[in-house]
Amino acid sequence: MATELEELLGFLSSPLPQVKKAAVDIVRDLTGSQDGVQRIIQYSNIAAPSLARLLGENKEVSVPAAEALVNLSENPKISEKMDEIGMVNIVMDLLYKKDCVIKRLLVMILVNLTQLDAGITSLLQIGEEKVEGLYVMKLVRSFCTASDEKDDPFEHVGSILVNISKMQAGRKILMNPKRGLLKQIIRQFDSPSLLRKKGVSGTIKNCCFEAEDQLQDLILMSEFIWPALLLPVAGKKVYSKEDLSKMPLELSSALSIEREQIDDPEIRIQALESIYLIALQEAGRRSLWSVNGPRILEVGYEYEEDPKVMGAFEQIGSLLVEGNDVEESSAPNTEAAT
Repeated sequence: MATELEELLGFLSSPLPQVKKAAVDIVRDLTGSQDGVQRIIQYSNIAAPSLARLLGENKEVSVPAAEALVNLSENPKISEKMDEIGMVNIVMDLLYKKDCVIKRLLVMILVNLTQLDAGITSLLQIGEEKVEGLYVMKLVRSFCTASDEKDDPFEHVGSILVNISKMQAGRKILMNPKRGLLKQIIRQFDSPSLLRKKGVSGTIKNCCFEAEDQLQDLILMSEFIWPALLLPVAGKKVYSKEDLSKMPLELSSALSIEREQIDDPEIRIQALESIYLIALQEAGRRSLWSVNGPRILEVGYEYEEDPKVMGAFEQIGSLLVEGNDVEESSAPNTEAAT
């Protein structure tokens, strides 16, 4: 005999619009609490596909269905079931339909699904040689396209990029120089959106774990990567003409005026940790010297008040002292780039 919850989930497939609408609203409300999610877990093989089928319907049904799936996908057990039924493919197909009105919610579902390795693998399309990385390229393009919409539907893509860059296969796709994805992502650090900034800084940090093997690719992006990493930790001070003369234009122009400091200490820590990972390699330290990076770190440390951020500064300082075999005088002349 079917339970009350089974009957409710069955109504999600009702041919009667009013019944379907009432059922999806109740299910959405249930998923708003942990108790409700726990009740649905044992019926996830019914709930997940039934809700997924509603994502392509009219706004009155698709919005509560998507909201329910966002809530449910926060639970690893249900997220795993959603991956098994091909939820990543379903979401990506709907996301790029012209009349889609639930883009932001669909992106949030992907954020939750990529908390699991299985979800990352599905989004990367690993093993599908002809299309591997295609979903990621689409998301990066959307993330890097300026949005005129008040409610930016793609700002949460930054969190997806952080998730997929935790896996080596994800870093490989993002750092492939022929695709140029990481370079596009880094440019979004200038966005006024804190969520986008955190997505960019977290993605760079994860990609820097490949610094030993991918250092040359990172250095080739130095005109983008050093401003993204050094400006958040440079303090508010206007730098001296002498300091500025040793920097490329991307840094000197920004540091020649007073600036608003990024308030979020997590972003500053991630930037410093990325610098540390790059500076572990001799060529990375040389690149850092070439943009007068140690001076920027010195000034930034003087103005830093957060103890955790100060600790990250000190870690790099110790590394630079230990690696002082790379003399500042040996750094390449950067004046041609200014």
